[in-house]
Amino acid sequence: MGSRRVRLVNGAGRCAGRVEIYYEGTWGTVCDDSWDLSDATVLCRQLGCGVAVEVTGSARYGEGSGHIWLYEVNCSGGEAALWDCPAEAWGQHNCMHKEDTGVVCSEFTALRLEKSDGCSGRLQVFYNGTWGSVCSNSMTADTMSLVCKQLGCGDEGFPETDLPYGRISGPTWLDRVQCGKMNSSFWQCPSAPWKLQSCDYQQEETRITCSGRQPEASPAPVAKCPNSTSCTEMEKIRAVGGEDGCSGRVEVWHRGSWGTVCDDSWDMKDAEVACRQLGCGPAVSALGEAAFGKGTGAIWLERVECRGTERSLWDCCTKPGDSGACQHKEDAAVNC
Repeated sequence: MGSRRVRLVNGAGRCAGRVEIYYEGTWGTVCDDSWDLSDATVLCRQLGCGVAVEVTGSARYGEGSGHIWLYEVNCSGGEAALWDCPAEAWGQHNCMHKEDTGVVCSEFTALRLEKSDGCSGRLQVFYNGTWGSVCSNSMTADTMSLVCKQLGCGDEGFPETDLPYGRISGPTWLDRVQCGKMNSSFWQCPSAPWKLQSCDYQQEETRITCSGRQPEASPAPVAKCPNSTSCTEMEKIRAVGGEDGCSGRVEVWHRGSWGTVCDDSWDMKDAEVACRQLGCGPAVSALGEAAFGKGTGAIWLERVECRGTERSLWDCCTKPGDSGACQHKEDAAVNC
């Protein structure tokens, strides 16, 4: 048993992503047939990531490679490890990698500023399956600066002063966050314990404007691309086919109409930029093969190549998508 390990891949943190198991010297995946919350809960507990809050199939976190190690996993929920659960023999299956399974565990955390530009507004954290606020007690300039840097929104953050009144309707997960100059991630910073209701009123919520946010009325700059790759300037972006505008097929507005993005070279760095531009926080997965259905009209962008720190897709290096190399069955998508 010591040679077996498990991990989650292609999510925004170690507690969300595609399920992979190390067995006989190689990493492989798990088929989504019969995969449910009981199976996912065993996995999350095994990883020290709490309990499962969402199970995914159909390679939502991208297709793996190599072996598909487990098929028809059927845990009761009390097992200590995924390989303690009933399943078909190792490596025996009738699945393809398009059926790779995934999970989101309760200890998965993410960070965002909730306005549409992604670089201003209420500071929120994703925890235990839902977004909640951060209270402003002990909030310092170092903490706000680190938030802005981590979100790719500039080097400084300033508290917003025109705060609404009234009680908070959702969770307020954190209070007394105190980041120092030595912290490189928000998640390293000391704070009060996680709590469903750390403060009660909207005046107590942290709201930040980052110095580097893009003014909404200003046109985005076009990046200079190496190797003769041309950059295409778009104007707007949206996610289509998901539940809340933060997941779905990526569509961009250009030349007066909405079009799609080809999944050639589409990866987590590109998805991170798209999610930030959508105001939806970090990317959870980068998807291809029209995972949220085929779009219509033009395919405006092909071979998007972002570093991951750009404020918008049009800051990234791309090829125009009018070469005919892609079809709508290759439309790119995101889960933020």
